[in-house]
Amino acid sequence: MTTNIKVVPTQEYDDVVAAVAQYVDGLRVGSADDVARAFHQDAVMYGFTNGELLGGPISNLYDFVSSNGDAPSIKTRLDVIGITPTTAVVRVDMESDAIGADYTDFHTLLKQDGAWKVIAKVYHQYEG
Repeated sequence: MTTNIKVVPTQEYDDVVAAVAQYVDGLRVGSADDVARAFHQDAVMYGFTNGELLGGPISNLYDFVSSNGDAPSIKTRLDVIGITPTTAVVRVDMESDAIGADYTDFHTLLKQDGAWKVIAKVYHQYEG
């Protein structure tokens, strides 16, 4: 006998998007502390910024935000690519960050103790 049960409630999608939106909101105002609220304390990131690999601890992102300030013109689209009861992947399409660059990010999230947090960010910066 098969079971036809919806495993992931729609609210979980909303909660995942809200977690990633904290990241975007922090970028918009240039607050590394606000950005950090979206990430697990042990999160990592990897990608190329201005052709140079930037990888390792998520503190690299916080340093970037602190150094470059706000991004009041930032535009983003957040798409949940996949979700399970405890994991999710979100694509962030981004235009006009603090240095005027455009990106595609992929954020992997984990739900722990009822809260969604980004545990890994990989990204591609487009030439502008």
